[in-house]
Amino acid sequence: MNLAGKKILLGVSGGIAVYKSCELLRLLQKKGATVRVCMTDAATEFVAPLTFASLSKCPVYLKSGAVEARPFQHIDFPRWADLYLVVPATANVIGKFACGIADDPVSLCFMSCTCPRVVAPAMNVAMYNSPAVKRNLEILRGFEDTTVLESPAGELACGEVGQGRLMEPAEIVEFLEGEGSPLAAAARASSATPSSGGHPRNAPEPPAFPVAQDIDPTQDATLPGHGKKVLLTAGRTEEAIDPVRYISNRSSGKTAVALASVFYANGFEVEVVAGPMEAAFPGGVKVTRVQSARDMHDAVMSRLTSADAVVHCAAVADYRPAHAADAKIKDSRSQLTIELVPNPNILRDCTAARASRAAARQVIVGFALETDHFEEHAAEKLQKSGADALLLNAPVANDSGFGHDCVRYALVRPGVPVPEMKMGGKVDLAQEIVDFVLKELGNA
Repeated sequence: MNLAGKKILLGVSGGIAVYKSCELLRLLQKKGATVRVCMTDAATEFVAPLTFASLSKCPVYLKSGAVEARPFQHIDFPRWADLYLVVPATANVIGKFACGIADDPVSLCFMSCTCPRVVAPAMNVAMYNSPAVKRNLEILRGFEDTTVLESPAGELACGEVGQGRLMEPAEIVEFLEGEGSPLAAAARASSATPSSGGHPRNAPEPPAFPVAQDIDPTQDATLPGHGKKVLLTAGRTEEAIDPVRYISNRSSGKTAVALASVFYANGFEVEVVAGPMEAAFPGGVKVTRVQSARDMHDAVMSRLTSADAVVHCAAVADYRPAHAADAKIKDSRSQLTIELVPNPNILRDCTAARASRAAARQVIVGFALETDHFEEHAAEKLQKSGADALLLNAPVANDSGFGHDCVRYALVRPGVPVPEMKMGGKVDLAQEIVDFVLKELGNA
């Protein structure tokens, strides 16, 4: 089983073998997997969360919560993952798994996980051979989509000899690559043609950053965006040539959905002005639908003063036909000339309106999609726009950009050299923008 491209959530509980989890993370990355980490408080006593955050390039999900962490990681992280791997699994956390207790990040993720789960026990031989642990391991082996790895015998950290050692990281990776691994089984199941009662392979994807339906983050005063409102533009605009044809830009709306979801999860009231798009927004987000660039301009300008932040994510058509035909233009295969006129620049009009009024701080972020001369074009657009930041993105790499979950991007700010572009998920991109907005508003 090729691990390249697989998303693995690594649960780390508190034992001396925690240091081996760092080695395991690096081995998984070398195989091409993306790894995120959740930790119990006890695990942080052995290895600092910063170590795992630095290795994984992602905030670690902790019970105490990190400043940069998202509030619904117990739901978000497991749904993101193709596999939940608990290494090491102590007697304590194994007992929680078996009894349905969920009071720390590792057990919460186990409870809400719907992907295959692999548990690697590690503890003293006396604990491993205790009736309670043996019973709990047997319960776990009976759980659907849960694999309990063998704990080999040998010299333990305490100096005793016996069963209870953590399986070596290289052996764990070898198991995951084998045909008997849960990842291989899941791949075989997904390749099978679904029955009439199953889910079609082209079913719509879930929101990029789901939030539990019974939770309203805007009511949580502990979240950094509480009491703040963000206005987003999303999707694309369509400029009519005749009743059936139009000029437009490519946009699935996935980036806007990620932005709306992450802002909402951070406690912001989220309002979106959206043109046509395929991706769906999560509940709790207010959406106004528009068609053309002028429609979007009017909708945004009428809502501008009520927003603490405005993020212009929509792919707005720069031009529209000077005259749209009332009836379908007949196909004569003769040459057709269409006169185009410029559409209003929504981003620049927003920054101009902000400058003209004495009001509380409002943060404005624009987007710049470029296919060449990235730094030059982004710096020029930022200067002309008057925005506080510009998200430069480039859909020129394989499996990224339009319609994909990954994109090549960089956050560009005035007076700062354009940073090197990086490849990341659209949720990661959204989190970077949210962090910037919070910092500018003084809520970070």
